[in-house]
Amino acid sequence: MINNEELKEIFKDLEEQGWEPQLCDTSVSYFENAVMCGTPADVGDLICGMELYPKDFFDNENEFMATARGNSMKDADIEDGDRVKVRATRSFQDGDILLLIIDGEYTLKSFCRDEEGRPWLVPQNPAYKAFPLNEGQNVRVRGVVTEVIKQSPRVTYRSCMKEINRAKMSEPKEIPQLRVSQTIREIAPLIESRRQWYAVFRTMADLDIVREDDYDTFINMITTELPQHKCLPTRAEMLRIAVQSFAKPVVLWQTGNAPVKGKRYSEYLKIAKMTKELLKK
Repeated sequence: MINNEELKEIFKDLEEQGWEPQLCDTSVSYFENAVMCGTPADVGDLICGMELYPKDFFDNENEFMATARGNSMKDADIEDGDRVKVRATRSFQDGDILLLIIDGEYTLKSFCRDEEGRPWLVPQNPAYKAFPLNEGQNVRVRGVVTEVIKQSPRVTYRSCMKEINRAKMSEPKEIPQLRVSQTIREIAPLIESRRQWYAVFRTMADLDIVREDDYDTFINMITTELPQHKCLPTRAEMLRIAVQSFAKPVVLWQTGNAPVKGKRYSEYLKIAKMTKELLKK
């Protein structure tokens, strides 16, 4: 159980993040028996109990709660097990959802008059038909639904695991340092100028091995693995080539908007692709 101090801390954190938590500390009447959202159902004497809600949740003393059952109002977002807040009134208009007693049976339905002024009760589910209120029927309106409180929200374990596994598949897999070192050594023979190391750097940045702006870490990796290489990278040379489409991930490089053209562009692209293949082995 959470004690009062922990609850205050939770409320404080929520408020700081823009939420509006409210304490359920006010007793409110509710119907313990279900109100059917299908064909009218005989629920007998509705037993009135008490539940706790935030004190600002109800506008006046003529409001109460009831539990919905069935699916005839699902398109109005009232589903089996939901609680509905009802304002006790006999004043209503077209489109209102009413809590009614029809010939002694309770039901929830939308109200509407047709073009001839005839009153109808309209389910919000195409599986159910609207029906008129005929003269002679014993109909009493108990109130108008003003708000819906969803039943305790839960999702299935299966649906959760489906999303977890999908997220795992999209997560970048960490590439071992040994493979990074091997890749550097295997790609080295293709490097014929300092600037060409940029293709290796950009690929590693795309794979989250180095940060996009962390040239120093990359240069240190190369000089550590290949201290005798004839074309060791420098920060200045890397910055000169990191322009136009080369400033973006390799998949966004464009021949018409790159700092090198023709054969030189093809060489950079070849180095980048081979680097990725070696790292993803």
